[in-house]
Amino acid sequence: MSVRKEFYGETPDGKKIYEYTIENRNGVSVSIINYGATMNRILCPDKNGEFADILVGFDSLEGHMANPGYFCGQTVGQYANRIENGRFSVSGTEYHVTQNEKGKTCLHGGSEYSHAVWKAIIVDDDCVEFSYLSPDGEQGFPGNVDVKVVFSLSNDNTIQIDYKAVSDKDTVINLTNHAYFNLGTTKNGDVLGHELTLDCDYYTPTDADSIPTGEIRSVEGTAFDFRQGKPIGKDIGADDEQLIMCGGYDHNFCINGKAGELRRFAHVFDPASGRTLDCCTDLPGVQLYTGNFMSTDDVGKDGVHFDKHYAFCLETQFYPNTPNTPEFPQCTFKAGEEFVSTTQYKVGRVVNDEK
Repeated sequence: MSVRKEFYGETPDGKKIYEYTIENRNGVSVSIINYGATMNRILCPDKNGEFADILVGFDSLEGHMANPGYFCGQTVGQYANRIENGRFSVSGTEYHVTQNEKGKTCLHGGSEYSHAVWKAIIVDDDCVEFSYLSPDGEQGFPGNVDVKVVFSLSNDNTIQIDYKAVSDKDTVINLTNHAYFNLGTTKNGDVLGHELTLDCDYYTPTDADSIPTGEIRSVEGTAFDFRQGKPIGKDIGADDEQLIMCGGYDHNFCINGKAGELRRFAHVFDPASGRTLDCCTDLPGVQLYTGNFMSTDDVGKDGVHFDKHYAFCLETQFYPNTPNTPEFPQCTFKAGEEFVSTTQYKVGRVVNDEK
C-alpha cells in the first residue's frame, strides 16, 4: 500500500490543492483532492484486466470549481440532500438556510462543504484524513462544526469513508459523498444496462420539488423494486408519476436492517465491462440518482460530453427533509454529540460473465 501526494492546482485566492492517491497491491487506486474533499478517480480493472476510471468528473481544478452541480465525488454537507423551503427548527429555534435550488430548497447545505478547501493529512500508507471547520451561521446552519472525513483503501479493493463531526451548538448533521459512477466509463455511454440490486423494501416518494411527502411506500409491484436485481433502465421509463416528475430515479430508499450497523445495501454489475460495485453503510437511507439532468453541454474527463443517464449515484444518508419530518429517523445532534458514520464502496470484476 502507498499514498502519493501531487500538486493539483491553485485556487484564485492562492490556496494550493493537492491530489492524494492511495494504491493497493492489486493496482486498484482511489484519488482524493482537498478541494471539496472530493473522490477524484477510482482506477480498477474490467473483465479483461484493463484499468479505467469509473468516476465521472473533471480533469482539472478549474473544472471542479466551475461545476455548479455535483458531477463528481465531493463531500457534501452540512445537510446532504434537501431541506424544504430552507427552514427547520432545532431546540425551539427556527433557522433559515440557503435556498440554492429553484430559490426554494436548500440542497446539499448550500454547497459549502463541496467547494471548501479542506486540510489533509496522510495518516498511514492506506488512508488520508481531511478536516474542515464550518463556522457558526455559515449558509444559515447553527454551530461551529468540526468535520473529519477519512478515506482508506484495503487490499480487498474496499474504499471506506469514515465521517466524524461535532458542533458546539445543537444542529442538524447529514454528510455524504456525491460520487457519480459509471462502471463502463462515460466513453461507453449510459448506465441503463448496469444491473442494480438494492436491499430496500421501501422508498420515500416526493412532491414536484423532490421533497419527501412523508409517506414510506413499499416498492412491491412498482418500478422501484430492485430487490431481485434488474437493469437500471428496465423500468426507468414506466408510467409512474414519481419517475416522470424526476426524469428517472432521484429518490431515497430505506435500507433494510438496523441503522447504526454496517450492512450491505447495494450490488451493481455492468455486463459490458464485467465490473462490480458493492456498497455498505450504517446510515438509514440511500439516494439513488440516475443522472437525469446530465447534459451534453457538460464536458468531463478526457473531453467526453455527458448525456442523460451517463452515471448513477448511491448517496448514503439520513432521509431528505428529516428536520421537518418527525416520523423519519432523526439527525439532530446536541452540542458536543458526535455524528459518526461509515460507508464502503468495494470494486470488483467478473471474468467469465458469472455474477
